[in-house]
Amino acid sequence: METEVAVDWLPVCKTTDIPADGGACVLVEGEQVAIFNFARRGEWYATQNLCPHKQQMALARGMIGSTGVACEPKVACPFHKRTFSLLTGECLNGDECSIQTYPVKVVGDQVYVGMGGY
Repeated sequence: METEVAVDWLPVCKTTDIPADGGACVLVEGEQVAIFNFARRGEWYATQNLCPHKQQMALARGMIGSTGVACEPKVACPFHKRTFSLLTGECLNGDECSIQTYPVKVVGDQVYVGMGGY
């Protein structure tokens, strides 16, 4: 039996604050969160901004794209080129590090990040 966990949806920015097919960093409850507007797919994602490879706050400036047969969305650290799944946070380079992902929803022109439900 699966337990449902409540998610607190926090407004973090306007859709116009995040570039199309790019990302930006927002501060959510004291934590840097990278928000990605994957415009060519019509999807939004959120992850921690900290790249675990060299402990740099850089992921919001990373390149987004897709990989594999399933076209899994990913982000590549701009400094270290490590790539992470935007769905699961798993490192796609085979490294054992991973990143935290957060649910995102857009209502009108407001972007919300779900906190507390992971």
